Amino acid sequence: MGAVAHLAPGSLLAQATKMGVAAGKEKLMVRSLRPPDYETPVALLDSWLTPVEHFYVRSHMPTPPGLDAATWTLQIEGEVNTPITLNLDELRKMPSATLTTVLECAGNGRAFFDPPVAGIQWGKGAVGNARWTGVRLGDLLKRAGLKSSGLFVTMNGADRGLGSQPDFVRQLPIAKATHPDTLVAYEMNGQPLAPLHGFPLRAIVPGWEGAYSIKWLTTVRVIDREFDGFWVATGYRYPTKHVAPGTAVDPKDMAPLTGLVVKSLITKPLDAGVSAPGRIDVAGFAWAGDHEITRVDVSTDHGATWQPARLVGERAKYAWRRFEYAFDAQRPQSYLIMSRATDASGQTQPLSPPWNPSGYLWNAPDSVRIEVKS
Repeated sequence: MGAVAHLAPGSLLAQATKMGVAAGKEKLMVRSLRPPDYETPVALLDSWLTPVEHFYVRSHMPTPPGLDAATWTLQIEGEVNTPITLNLDELRKMPSATLTTVLECAGNGRAFFDPPVAGIQWGKGAVGNARWTGVRLGDLLKRAGLKSSGLFVTMNGADRGLGSQPDFVRQLPIAKATHPDTLVAYEMNGQPLAPLHGFPLRAIVPGWEGAYSIKWLTTVRVIDREFDGFWVATGYRYPTKHVAPGTAVDPKDMAPLTGLVVKSLITKPLDAGVSAPGRIDVAGFAWAGDHEITRVDVSTDHGATWQPARLVGERAKYAWRRFEYAFDAQRPQSYLIMSRATDASGQTQPLSPPWNPSGYLWNAPDSVRIEVKS
């Protein structure tokens, strides 16, 4: 998998390794150089659409060499009546769809689990919200003549593993693959995809954890049974019942991880900030995979009491929602500000998310501490 550098922003090692960071990503935190894994500082996440240069990068394998839009093709094969191969120009001539959605690494927040778990120690910034344009995967499957025997779809990209690392292939149930919001995208925020984000083509599977949104997509294969490859049968799986922290989990008690959980992120004020007495403005974003955010509450007294924040700004089914709150901090002291979101299904961020051996789906209320000084 390559060495993983667990770096704090601003550390000497983090600054030294900036020489190896891909152009345009210099403001991000390095979690791994090969393959490239970069985390976005919270200060850069204070906008409805996350700019491409600020969008986090998660790669299981190095970026493929020789990415060429002129020669790129996408194959649709397997349980279809007419396997097809389409180039980028042919895809762009098909009816397009645009979707705004959060992409979040399943391991975002892994560094906060106790006891610690192995893997990249993501903090808060393996997440972003972007507008994606492309072709509906369902339209491609229809064009190829999807057979009734097709139960799942596998997606494979041009990236290749290091050493004996298994090929990164993910699986979708046919209902999710044919959902009108599942895309094969060629644009991000109105521009062609950048190489680190999957140029020329990537899948966008809204509402589900980010590793389903395969980059550098080359092959979509319809199959009549579950895929038995490593990244489906072993990787990205989650316990089906409660797990005591620090214990191993029997494979039979695991299932594929799918949707995201309800979550919030305070983007202002920033942690460890200092303020003069007076009004303190709090703002951030909340998201919940397939579900709409219906409420965000804010606490300024270590969670003893909670007050409703305002939901403002743009909204879209899979996107994050802006929240704002203000309070009067006249007394010089330390304030712990917390945010807690609730979604349309009634799920609220838990004070202590369930521990799991892969460190997935951390979603405790977010918190920042500021000092008010006279």
